[in-house]
Amino acid sequence: MEGNLIGRRTVLRTAAALAAASAVTGCGALTGSGESRTSSGGKKRLVVSNSGGAYNDALTKAIYEPFTKETGIPVTTVNYQSAQVIAQVKQGRPQVDLMDNSLLIFQKMARLECLEPVDHDRLKNVKGAGISEIQLPEHAVGKNVWASLMAYRTDSLKRAPHSWADFWNTHSFSGPRSLQSVEVDLPELEFALLADGVPLDKLYPLDVDRAFASMSRIRGDVKKFWNTGALPAVLLGRKEVVATSLWGGRADELIKQGQPVAYQWNGARRLTNGWGIPKGAGNTDAAYKLMDFSLRPEVQAAFYKLYSGGPVVPAATKLLSEADLVNQPTSPQNLKTGFDADVAWWDKNLQAVTKRWQEWADA
Repeated sequence: MEGNLIGRRTVLRTAAALAAASAVTGCGALTGSGESRTSSGGKKRLVVSNSGGAYNDALTKAIYEPFTKETGIPVTTVNYQSAQVIAQVKQGRPQVDLMDNSLLIFQKMARLECLEPVDHDRLKNVKGAGISEIQLPEHAVGKNVWASLMAYRTDSLKRAPHSWADFWNTHSFSGPRSLQSVEVDLPELEFALLADGVPLDKLYPLDVDRAFASMSRIRGDVKKFWNTGALPAVLLGRKEVVATSLWGGRADELIKQGQPVAYQWNGARRLTNGWGIPKGAGNTDAAYKLMDFSLRPEVQAAFYKLYSGGPVVPAATKLLSEADLVNQPTSPQNLKTGFDADVAWWDKNLQAVTKRWQEWADA
């Protein structure tokens, strides 16, 4: 899974990027720059990889610039796919000191022995902060959370759907739907299981057979299995579907325009983006300082106000308004009704599930 939190994301790109990266013989070709990693002021600069775009803009304003102002450590950002960094580590020449990516990608990189273990004791803002253990795996630190959830048109349905069982109930909630394709992100097997009556706390390990049987029951009412992050909101805005799964925040523009669109957070699937240090990185001290800085409650809240990604630090939610908390994946009310994706299960099973999805879609 790569790209912006609520933007470009696809697991399938990783394989292609790895193949391209493996053809690169020198680390200079990967960076596109031969400049020194020491700034003119004598402070060794910190090189951070993220997905770029609006996500990088928000990170720069909320985290990188205030961090540099406080510490004097300059931050340079690059946009590498994880496969490129894996290739660099395998060559013994990592070009970045710190990565911003999903915990699913870090699960994979840890399995491939391409990440340094994180010494959480070096992060003072972790101690006593109440951060969930899910956000603190051995080789990464969670930073912000995004969610896949349901959005629907209030003018097309006689009453609001309250669950994935309602989404699957095409008799009482009639109209075309849209769900996510495997081409863009994790297939939504969890939603199919919730619709079939599986409790939130009993989802994993996923019953793949049961999930595909559930998907087959609604397949005829799915107008489009969306393959880009922007598409479900477009379909909803054009009234081509009455309800869809989408990444949280994607329908906000429609709501701002006054369109009759609303979110349903019950059964939302949460995934976390965070920090990971590539094995052999050259500036780990600065990397730890930036990670720790990003976990301050006020910094977490500042980032959320610029980009749709819920804080991992509970104290940060106290700095947000009630209006912010309504559509915030880690607000107290939404934490109760959603679930965190099991990235260890998905890392182990994604390839097999993807193959089965493609066979099911082509049948």
